[in-house]
Amino acid sequence: MSQQSSTVLKGNESEHFHDDKDSDANPLCKPMTKELVWLITGTSSGLGRRLVDSVIARGDKVIATARSLEKLDDLPKSDNLRILQLDVTDGPGIMKDKINEALKLFGKIDVLVNNAGISIKAISEEGTSALYRQEYDTNVFGLLDVTHAVLPHMRERKSGTIVLIGSRSSWRARIAGLGLYASSKAAVHVIGEVLSVELAPFSIRVLIVEPAVFKTEGIFGIPLYEDNTIPDYEDLRKCIKDRLEHVDFPNDPRKGMDAVVDVVRGEGRAQGKKWPLYLPLGPEAEEGIRDKFEDMDGVLKDYHDLIHDTRFESDDQKHQL
Repeated sequence: MSQQSSTVLKGNESEHFHDDKDSDANPLCKPMTKELVWLITGTSSGLGRRLVDSVIARGDKVIATARSLEKLDDLPKSDNLRILQLDVTDGPGIMKDKINEALKLFGKIDVLVNNAGISIKAISEEGTSALYRQEYDTNVFGLLDVTHAVLPHMRERKSGTIVLIGSRSSWRARIAGLGLYASSKAAVHVIGEVLSVELAPFSIRVLIVEPAVFKTEGIFGIPLYEDNTIPDYEDLRKCIKDRLEHVDFPNDPRKGMDAVVDVVRGEGRAQGKKWPLYLPLGPEAEEGIRDKFEDMDGVLKDYHDLIHDTRFESDDQKHQL
């Protein structure tokens, strides 16, 4: 059993449900001496496509998936690469069959990377809950179905790594038009935190990757939703469209995905460091997190007395309910 698992299991059973950030529960990122098999969703473009290149360059094996196999024709030719048609929205039943099919390709899955996702941009009221459901169907429920289909295999082997591609938007969501996408990535963030506790007894690691803006093809391929425009939002809508047309893309996706492989394999810049539950990527990701901390710290200071004035006045009051 790994250092992570044995630490979580020792002592009081309640340690399964509480994270002690000062404990030694997170093992060091030690270099991998074995060849890993990665299953990566959403590899037809974007970060997923670059991750395939990064993984193969390290000598590992990859099962690259996409909704359409035709979009994988430009993947590198390699004995370490297999492709698999997989639509994360097909539902849990089909997903189990697909993962069983994937397991036959190399005999195991060491690393699952939940990368497949969409980004629908809309003003919240104009998009209605229907667009939220569409966003969540891929980014949240599809992610869960793939993960749940892989976990029995990893639990049986008492080994594995689950990588969730989130976004710095889960920390920096106060941007008009971003609510659908940011809220789905906030859900991914919380799912990853819960999984990290629930899966620790099986020596399964979780990594929540939270990239800033990286330059990839089609990053803003879905235009702002305008099928249900509300006149009151006309000025805001113009501002959103102008912002989307002038986004800067300062970050190299290849460097970002090389960093993910470094962490998973415990190599390069990650060697010797504690396993991180979170992996922000890009200076803008750090900025967003620090801004959130500053905002919350201000609330905690300004409203300290109000926040803490919630206790029963006596045990008698508590027992009267």
